Amino acid sequence: MAGVNLNLLLRRIRRNARHRWKLYRAKRARAKSRATFIGVTGSSGKSTTSALLAHLLAGHASVCSQVFANTIMALVSALRERVNSSNFDYVVSEVGAGKDSIGPMAELMRPSVAVVTMVRLEHFTKFKTLENVADEKRLLVEALPSDGLAILNADDPSVKAMAVGAKCRVVTFGMSDEADYRISDVRAGYPDPLTFKIHWKQNTLALKAPFPADYFWLPLAAATASALELGVPPDIVASRLETFLPLQNRCEVLVTGTGPEFIIDTAKAPWHSINLAIEMMSKATARRKRIVLGQISDYAGSSRKYSAAYKSAREAADQVIYVGNNAHRSRASEADRESGRFQEIRSVKDVSDFIKQTALPGELVLLKSSANLHLERVALSWTHDVRCWEAACGKEEGCRACGLYEVPFEQHSDRILQRRRARRWQFIRHLLGGRPPL
Repeated sequence: MAGVNLNLLLRRIRRNARHRWKLYRAKRARAKSRATFIGVTGSSGKSTTSALLAHLLAGHASVCSQVFANTIMALVSALRERVNSSNFDYVVSEVGAGKDSIGPMAELMRPSVAVVTMVRLEHFTKFKTLENVADEKRLLVEALPSDGLAILNADDPSVKAMAVGAKCRVVTFGMSDEADYRISDVRAGYPDPLTFKIHWKQNTLALKAPFPADYFWLPLAAATASALELGVPPDIVASRLETFLPLQNRCEVLVTGTGPEFIIDTAKAPWHSINLAIEMMSKATARRKRIVLGQISDYAGSSRKYSAAYKSAREAADQVIYVGNNAHRSRASEADRESGRFQEIRSVKDVSDFIKQTALPGELVLLKSSANLHLERVALSWTHDVRCWEAACGKEEGCRACGLYEVPFEQHSDRILQRRRARRWQFIRHLLGGRPPL
């Protein structure tokens, strides 16, 4: 037993030493970089804001972006592997909020610009209250230097309050008349794209983006206001916004040709955003509309949220399908069940089979769930030979990021091992100058 404990201790020491070495190299890379570091946080919209802001800035400068992986270790890796080896004008980093995570990330990043999209009750088991979430997000603003810039949502009281006591310049965006960058004339209704206007000082800019929902104006406005503040010309902002597509699994549109058209919104499903997705479907125009709802997250109280969601969804779509362990919580009436207005299906594979059996060409299907169900496989099965239908694979990344959705789940471990061996072999070849070992 003593030997086992000693081995565990030695492994822990080696792991801590590697972590300290990586952190040291990341700090050195940050100290040497002359880039303007931009941190983006918020309960929703931060990934789209980060990716779009990097896309807009890239129209006239060199940009490094860190999106999706929003932890301190992801930031450490980006600093070591990318920022350390290149001269960037801007580094845009998404900053996620776990308990006591934004402070260390802000200390390492030392941002010059902070963008906050919104504050909602997220990661409920960690934060418990909206105030705790706001306090965590505020740390990014407090990390700014006196010559820094905070770009805040004027329509969100919790975000707007971060301007109080800020030691740097503050710029706001939103629909409020008091916003420095005021948004108006927001319109969207699939298949028509999102359009809106942004007004600042004596200027007005009409913008269009290929998004299916009007609520995306918020992250798009946050990125647009940030880009304009950082000197991107308005004409570049407008032209590059038109070419920016929704991120994977975030209201991404997939048109299958002769089959359905899918809106894939399976990256997250916090309770505060469910009605936004349902409203998007109510405004859409299609031959038939169906909503597939999986796991809802980030809510306090009972699971009756599924019942409330169904009441709204049945008014927005011709059919509602519940999938997963909470599928039985819809409280759909017997009449809805018998007529087919509601379908309760426990597995994602069965949902996929059902939609293939009943699909109409050109119908619109919304896939809405937290990431754990990987509901995007329902849409992918129309364009790929999906063979991984594991109910709970435990992977946080989406199926396309994993890349193994065409491989049965029981074979994933072998494929991952093969990938590691291939990367190791590439590294050896690199060390040997491209020559194979003797």
